[in-house]
Amino acid sequence: MNRTTCLLVIDVQRDFCAGGALAVPDGDAVVPVINALARRYSTVVITQDWHPPHHISFASTHGGRVPFETITLDYGEQVLWPDHCVMGSAGAALHPGLDIPHANLILRKGLNIGIDSYSAFLEADRTTPTGLDGYLAARGITAVDLCGLATDFCVAWSAQDARRFGLAARVIAPACRAIDSGGSLAAAWQAMSAAGVAQIGAV
Repeated sequence: MNRTTCLLVIDVQRDFCAGGALAVPDGDAVVPVINALARRYSTVVITQDWHPPHHISFASTHGGRVPFETITLDYGEQVLWPDHCVMGSAGAALHPGLDIPHANLILRKGLNIGIDSYSAFLEADRTTPTGLDGYLAARGITAVDLCGLATDFCVAWSAQDARRFGLAARVIAPACRAIDSGGSLAAAWQAMSAAGVAQIGAV
């Protein structure tokens, strides 16, 4: 068991799975794969999207806007989403089949009502840290393997930011699923590759 590599499990929550407010196609399929993977890591961090009501990323917050439109905010382009992962709601809960009792940390992100947060490391303004980099450094972690939902948003942003903080990063493709809207998946893989993120099929 490699004690310097962390498994980073991204947003495997009810709202991103079948029947959820922002369901990722085939999202539930990652759960048994991730459960099996997690047994191979001594350090596991799980992230949880955790938005206040009327979050700035919700289309419902902006009169006349509909989900999947984009707007420009102070920090750049923002996709508007259906209301999802509202703090304390059933949809924000981790998938009930996720079985990682030895997980070291559950990191909640997206709590700032005025900034979205795809990445586990930095909010969407690209300057506000979550503190994950410091936590991993304190544990002697030098690399992260990423899995979860969705490949082309929260997984991709987290992987690129891992590299920004000097960590080696690999995305375990069979343990991820994508939204893949308007070519977003291909663009995400291209961006990750350019940042030095590896794509692997197994550990």
